[in-house]
Amino acid sequence: MITVHHLNNSRSQRILWLLEELGVPYDIRFYKRDPKTMQAPPALKKIHPLGKSPIVTDDDITIAETGAIVEYILERYGQGRLIPTVGTPERRQFTYWLHYTEGSAMPPLLLKLIFTMLPEKSPFFVRPIVKAISGGVEKQLVDPQLKMHMDFWESELSRSGWFAGPNLSAADIQMSFPLEAAATRADALIGRPHIRAFLERIHARPAYQRALKKGGPYEYANS
Repeated sequence: MITVHHLNNSRSQRILWLLEELGVPYDIRFYKRDPKTMQAPPALKKIHPLGKSPIVTDDDITIAETGAIVEYILERYGQGRLIPTVGTPERRQFTYWLHYTEGSAMPPLLLKLIFTMLPEKSPFFVRPIVKAISGGVEKQLVDPQLKMHMDFWESELSRSGWFAGPNLSAADIQMSFPLEAAATRADALIGRPHIRAFLERIHARPAYQRALKKGGPYEYANS
């Protein structure tokens, strides 16, 4: 049976949702972030050397990285569900979004989080300087990049409401985290009705709700 090594408030929530959509039985092993650093606990390094979530174990197989986990689950358990047919335009879009999520969408969101946190993590006497520098970097570099990506998502979702064809696919599950994070950190919902509708649609899905109930508190579900 699959075991999801699940870190609270993390990208591993998507794996729970995927498994719920497919109706695949699984166990959850819970891990909590360090309250000061917000980093994953050292215990995750016993499962994978990088100690990052999500990690999935399936018998003697260990898989890390969300995209790789999604591909593994679909190949072994999907039975053709949540993935477009090979050779179709939808399948090419599916592959693109599956890799775009972590390769292009998440880096500016991570930078946004880092530069937002820097001032409060800095010593008091240098905090005003750090705040000014961080704010400048956000305004000149990070925010324009985020706006470009968010406008891209809005345009793509305006076609059919989903990222890879007319129906929900695992590409939508993969893309859910950056959209949720952007709604929380970068005002993604302002002036972007298709992003708002996408999030409302996925949050209402029974499988998403079941994953929330099993996975525990997840702040991005309220975006």
